[in-house]
Amino acid sequence: MTSTRIRTLPPLAALATALLAGLPLAAHADPVLDWSRIVSETPIGPPPLASRVIAMASLSVHDALNAIDPRYESYGTIPAAPAGASPDAAVATATRDILVSQVPAQAATVNAKYAAFMATLGPCPAQHPNCIADGMQVGANAAAALIQMRQNDGSTTPDVPYTTAPGIGVYQPTPGVAAPRFEGWQYVRPFGINSASQFRADWNEVMNVRSDSYTRDYNEVKSVGNALVRGNAPNSEQSDIARFWPGGGYDFHAIARTIATGKPMDSWERARLFALVDMGQADTLIGVFDTKYVYRFWRPVTAIRWANDGNPGTPSDAAWTPFLATPPYPDYTCGLPNGAGAGAEVLRRFFGTDEVPYSVTVNAAEVPLPAPFPGPLPAKQITRSFDTLTQAASESVDARVYAGIHFRVGCTQAVRQGAKVGRFVYQHWLRPL
Repeated sequence: MTSTRIRTLPPLAALATALLAGLPLAAHADPVLDWSRIVSETPIGPPPLASRVIAMASLSVHDALNAIDPRYESYGTIPAAPAGASPDAAVATATRDILVSQVPAQAATVNAKYAAFMATLGPCPAQHPNCIADGMQVGANAAAALIQMRQNDGSTTPDVPYTTAPGIGVYQPTPGVAAPRFEGWQYVRPFGINSASQFRADWNEVMNVRSDSYTRDYNEVKSVGNALVRGNAPNSEQSDIARFWPGGGYDFHAIARTIATGKPMDSWERARLFALVDMGQADTLIGVFDTKYVYRFWRPVTAIRWANDGNPGTPSDAAWTPFLATPPYPDYTCGLPNGAGAGAEVLRRFFGTDEVPYSVTVNAAEVPLPAPFPGPLPAKQITRSFDTLTQAASESVDARVYAGIHFRVGCTQAVRQGAKVGRFVYQHWLRPL
């Protein structure tokens, strides 16, 4: 495995290069980082919907920069940029156009940030007096190409009625949770993989409710994912891990930004990294909903409350409550560890090593607790640090078990499934020219 070669220049050399090229000096250290943060700050929607928009934004930024200085294979096809076109204006316009078109409810906020950003650019050098306007046009072209490519991609019908009858091992809506969601997401056209089923996880013995694998996973999640257990140890590492990952630890776009901020990379390299990570995130969620709705395996809360599943080693508990709310879709395989597997694999291949340390602090949400607790666990800031990408992906598995919302095997299989998606995306897209 080879790592991406990172070209860096000392500050004076970079200044001289910009002057010789006749480019406007950047008003921002890296507009790709600036606009990545704006993407993260923009409320988009649930993870499947958000992953699609974020991938579109990152790919449009990658293609806009590549039109100015071609270094990698482009995703879409747009005209080459005029000489001297502003990279800053291109990045900002590409991201703004994607967000405004795909999240119109946030248009006013995004446009205000865009206006503030653009006011800091310039002046253009004499030999390229239209550098800002040219950069804006490049960004607009890149965004328009992505929007065109994603038309009629199936994303407008994420939900279909769930009609599967109840039964042992069969997923059913859980009390207090919305109707099953995202069965239609398996039909969304992927960004990089060939089809939603390309890396579908195989059937696993855990779905035989009389197997040793199921018995082991059942009793583990019943014990460590119990809201009463976690509520009595609110500041334990297990409770913090359960809350950290859904609180933002799953966000590999933000994780990639954290890692890239601390490395000597330029805008082009960061844009490529974000685009690859985000393609992997979008496609692994399309694939995981294919797997989930093929097997339709029940969640722990349904299984543990079921009166008699025919397995003497899995005694039921009608009052059992998971530590965190159960998401409204089947168990196998797990969505969050799928994203962790894909994100970790792209980062691993991009940097050529598993040893990519990082730390993330999230604001974990308040957690309701059942009686006899008098009230919820308050919101909490949680920081987790990782020495390797494998360590992070493995912890995402633990998080879903400690939360009481997944059987372990479905999550370990999810990390593998996601890694296959990430590997395919990295090997086939946006390769160096």
